[in-house]
Amino acid sequence: QVQLVESGGGLVQAGESLRLSCAPSGPTFSNYAMGWFRQAPGKDREFVAGISWTGDNTLYADSVKGRFTISRGDAKNTVYLQMNSLKPEDTAVYYCAADRGSGIITAYGRYDYRGQGTQVTVSS
Repeated sequence: QVQLVESGGGLVQAGESLRLSCAPSGPTFSNYAMGWFRQAPGKDREFVAGISWTGDNTLYADSVKGRFTISRGDAKNTVYLQMNSLKPEDTAVYYCAADRGSGIITAYGRYDYRGQGTQVTVSS
């Protein structure tokens, strides 16, 4: 069974950085578009960032633009989310997702595969 595994979450103070990673446990996702989503307690899951399968195109939520960077590893099978200047409002469970299409989509339910999530907590 194909799974996406997120890692890199943790507890940091405001202003610090974290890098999340997402890798498949099975077949390669090098030709899949990938996305990061997050869900804070009591809130809906929201789109954070996405990257096309080539890595040439990226898209960010306004709330993270300029602070977060999504990228793919050299083999394009691992996706990273570099999060800088973290704020308490970034606290959430972060999920990665993979879509067979080449373009970036922002609807979580449309992705073909989704991970279990990793907790990010930012203290003030």
